[in-house]
Amino acid sequence: MKFLILSFVFLFTLPTAMQSQSNLTSTNKPKNLRHVVLFKFKDASSAEDIKKVETAFGVLPSKISQIKGYEWGTNNSPENHNEGFTHSFVLTFTSEADRDAYLIHPEHKAFGKVLGPHLDKVLVIDFWAMN
Repeated sequence: MKFLILSFVFLFTLPTAMQSQSNLTSTNKPKNLRHVVLFKFKDASSAEDIKKVETAFGVLPSKISQIKGYEWGTNNSPENHNEGFTHSFVLTFTSEADRDAYLIHPEHKAFGKVLGPHLDKVLVIDFWAMN
């Protein structure tokens, strides 16, 4: 009876284990490297200034081929834990080398010049997405 129960447990957990492995590359790393950037703008920055930053960030995927995915939005959490950060940008890369190439890319540097005068604080986190 114990063998039968263990067999059922094994059969039901095997597909889950195999599915989680399907998100990994041959080097056992997930396929998508996420680069999450949060901005807190200076109080003196106008809505027009912030719109220019949004637009400048938004064109980077068309100028930097290493960016495989791009999403952005503004905070709408009711929790009030954002500490003044209002904008979130999420970029997807397929490798750390691609992310590193993005960081030093001239278009990324040019974006920094648009952002710089309006940036109060930035928070950046990179991680390998597990799902």
